[in-house]
Amino acid sequence: MALIALLPGDGIGPEVIQQARRVLDALDLDLRYEEAPVGGVAYHTLGHPLPETTLDVARRADALLFGAVGDPTCDNLERALRPEQAILGLRKHLGLFSNLRPATLFAGLEDASALKPEIARQIDLVIVRELNGDVYFGEKGRRTTADGLREGYDIMSYDESEVRRIARVGFETARRRKGNLCSVDKANVLDTSQLWRDVVIEVAADYPDVTLTHMYVDNAAMQLVRNPGQFDVIVTGNLFGDILSDQASMCAGSIGMLPSASLDDAGKGLYEPIHGSAPDIAGQGKANPCAAILSAAMMLRHSLGQGAAADRIEAAVARAIRDGARTADLGGTMTTARMGDAVLAGL
Repeated sequence: MALIALLPGDGIGPEVIQQARRVLDALDLDLRYEEAPVGGVAYHTLGHPLPETTLDVARRADALLFGAVGDPTCDNLERALRPEQAILGLRKHLGLFSNLRPATLFAGLEDASALKPEIARQIDLVIVRELNGDVYFGEKGRRTTADGLREGYDIMSYDESEVRRIARVGFETARRRKGNLCSVDKANVLDTSQLWRDVVIEVAADYPDVTLTHMYVDNAAMQLVRNPGQFDVIVTGNLFGDILSDQASMCAGSIGMLPSASLDDAGKGLYEPIHGSAPDIAGQGKANPCAAILSAAMMLRHSLGQGAAADRIEAAVARAIRDGARTADLGGTMTTARMGDAVLAGL
């Protein structure tokens, strides 16, 4: 029996995770759940966004299903106590270095995309984002310059082993898809990116069946809206991946539709919708649960070896969308629970 750590978090997190669990329960799989607080709610109740009790549950679990973190009442806390530190802490403590973010336009959502329908229909890609390096984890701080000016700094860095392991994930992902990998960097101005490119080229020698190309991040952002169909798999660093995956979500219709998987090197993973906690609509039944439901599907496929069940969930979401199910972000009026009902009906 697989143990799933349920970490609903803040804002709309509990609402969307509830629908994801309904879908998992409907499949009658051999799953056991243990819920724990994380983010702002954990800080308010236990004094830390990632309490040791929650970390213990996460370590014991076979996989983690995560909602969202972010609480405006915590904005003035010192950085180490802010809700967002929970997700960074989980990535660090569990060694979750590889983030998979698929972006696919579901049939029927062409009008929800920011792109022309004929362009939006081309979108079918995966962004492989490195999670444990870059400016997110580099030395950072504030200081005063010799002229007495306040200055902030964040150091971007990768060593070759970090690049090599995420590059391999990118190549393996491309090998399972169409065989095309685009490495995104800023090698024309950043030494970090030049090392990135050099190492990715070295790794490519082990994957002669995968076509490797390179693209600067500013051009990649432009190409995602100009010609997204050219991309199969994109591999990139933490900062660039964060930005490009959010951009890809709006190309695919809504950030409420995109799931993600954060994996270690053994297949254990944390699965979460890429949207935030959306405190402005929390508790109102307006949130789109599809990204959380699709994250549960990724969990079944990548960590629990339940590929057929994952396929069923993804097909059910596609069927619900095709039949007209829409939450507010997609231009509809369905509540979170009714969208969950539509997916369940699709099963």
